[in-house]
Amino acid sequence: MFGAIAGDVIGSRYEWNRTKSPDFALFLEETTYTDDTVLTVAVAKALLDDLDYADTLRHFGRRYRGRGYGAMFAAWLASPEAGPYNSWGNGSAMRASPAGFARNSVEDVLDEARRTAEVTHDHPEGIKGAQATALAIYLARTGVSKDDIRRVIGRRFEYDLGRTVDEMRPTYDFNESCQGTVPESIICFLESTDYESAIRLAVSMGGDADTMACITGGVAQAFYGEIPDGITREVERRLPDEFLEIVGRFESSFGVVRSA
Repeated sequence: MFGAIAGDVIGSRYEWNRTKSPDFALFLEETTYTDDTVLTVAVAKALLDDLDYADTLRHFGRRYRGRGYGAMFAAWLASPEAGPYNSWGNGSAMRASPAGFARNSVEDVLDEARRTAEVTHDHPEGIKGAQATALAIYLARTGVSKDDIRRVIGRRFEYDLGRTVDEMRPTYDFNESCQGTVPESIICFLESTDYESAIRLAVSMGGDADTMACITGGVAQAFYGEIPDGITREVERRLPDEFLEIVGRFESSFGVVRSA
């Protein structure tokens, strides 16, 4: 889960200042956390304390305002009676990583990921994006090979994971849909050699950098089991104490490994 948050923080500077190179500064003065982190923490809190997802997402979204929420989600936050709005946006995928770490079977992971998504993103593609992200994390943390992750996720969700970053990058553009970011983010993980290289590949796509790095980062943490100490320190000092407390409880409760 922390790997997803770190990806969001690193990618934050490049969402609107896009780069097509993996050779970029990981941290700048303006590097910060976005809505991806806020809502990932909210999902973790709901899982820890058996809370309602909609209520918890609203609670955190209202407390941490101005973090880049999309217009439809912002309207949903403002209305306590609003239900899901048939979204296929990648907001469902960027907050799904805790489900992949907290549940211990394929079916449980898929069910929990669906529950995290459907309170807002009840379009089939929105649910699929959350499920693909969470399942990739589950497979990665349970020792499944990259080849098998590629095969399982590709077949189950009908994603084309046979492309390469070098093939995609020249023509890839900003995309906020699950179907246009989740497969690409998983491919960035599949081509990586460690956590940092995964994040660099995701940001270098020149797309929705914070969200793609968030999705990629969760899977990379699950697979490699290690986030460099320098990245951890830089990210932690940018997070509210409340977030750090929830992350710590989540890691302890669900046995999540952050370092080798």
